[in-house]
Amino acid sequence: MLLLLHGLIHLMGFVKAFQFAAMDALSSHITRPQGMLWLLACLLFLVTSIALLDSWAVWWMFSMAAISLSQFLIFRFWQDAKFGTIANVIILLITIPAVGKYQFYKMVQKETVELKGKLSTPPPMVYGMDELKHLPPIVQIWLENAGLLGRSPIIQGSLQQTGQIKTSPEGTWMPFQAEQFFNFQQPGFVWSTEVQMQPCLYLLGRDRFQDGEGNMSIKLLSLFTVADEGPNDAMNTAAMLRFLAEICWFPPAAMSPYLRWEEIDEQSAKVAMKYAETEVSGVFHFSERGDIRSFTAQRYFGSGAEARQEKWVVTALGYQVFEGYKVPSQCKVTWQLPEGDFEWLHLSVTGLSHQ
Repeated sequence: MLLLLHGLIHLMGFVKAFQFAAMDALSSHITRPQGMLWLLACLLFLVTSIALLDSWAVWWMFSMAAISLSQFLIFRFWQDAKFGTIANVIILLITIPAVGKYQFYKMVQKETVELKGKLSTPPPMVYGMDELKHLPPIVQIWLENAGLLGRSPIIQGSLQQTGQIKTSPEGTWMPFQAEQFFNFQQPGFVWSTEVQMQPCLYLLGRDRFQDGEGNMSIKLLSLFTVADEGPNDAMNTAAMLRFLAEICWFPPAAMSPYLRWEEIDEQSAKVAMKYAETEVSGVFHFSERGDIRSFTAQRYFGSGAEARQEKWVVTALGYQVFEGYKVPSQCKVTWQLPEGDFEWLHLSVTGLSHQ
């Protein structure tokens, strides 16, 4: 509404320059070329409004052009138009974070393309019971129940998530939405999220695992760095454990050569992963019929020198079939700390695809 109103006010200069109507509010003389600039400023604000409503990633470019031309005209006709500066400042304060958000997602896109560039076509094959014989019995039951038999290996996957997150045990739940891309041949992922802290306050986050190394970046309003960590031993193992836990969404990934399965009991199996210079392990727990109940591991909690290993638990709360695979579609994530459990993430998978 501010963009529309502010843009339409610029028509006054155009109307006066061409003498379409009396404009007593403007005492300065405006030439026709100047009037055309006032009209152009109006059109730029209107285009910005349309671009913003239609979620164009580059709406901020039109906004910057509109603000620049508008402020030039305001300075030129300061006595009549000076209060327009207030609107321009407000619009600028909203536009600047949009520039940061655009750059952030360009970075995510670049990293995703880089991860996709490491993919190659796998040899043709179809999974049967013979390919599962080396696995613990409960893992065989899981993969059969999940829909693996008769399917081919996958090399990549992507998913969309929504949910709630909080940053401390005493914190409030904040809604988020996220997207993630996986490479299963040379294990890695790029996860990006937007967390809504308050109506006009948000966090952008990116978690990456590539070449055995982890990296995390979090920015407030896409401008101010809240966290930027990795690669280091703590981030590398934390990111690899995350990758290991998330194979639950892509059952064929459980057959990857960098994974080693070991039976613990009738309803649980340990899985170890070694890649590059990093090695981690965790335990999947299953129901009798092979549905994943949870994944547990010792994972670094916190950051920097204060990071310490604590029990990390991912619990499945619901299941859904995506592209023929039955997978956990609702999960919660909990840190089991000495001072008590810290349940910090609730998520729902809203979309999933693979190739």
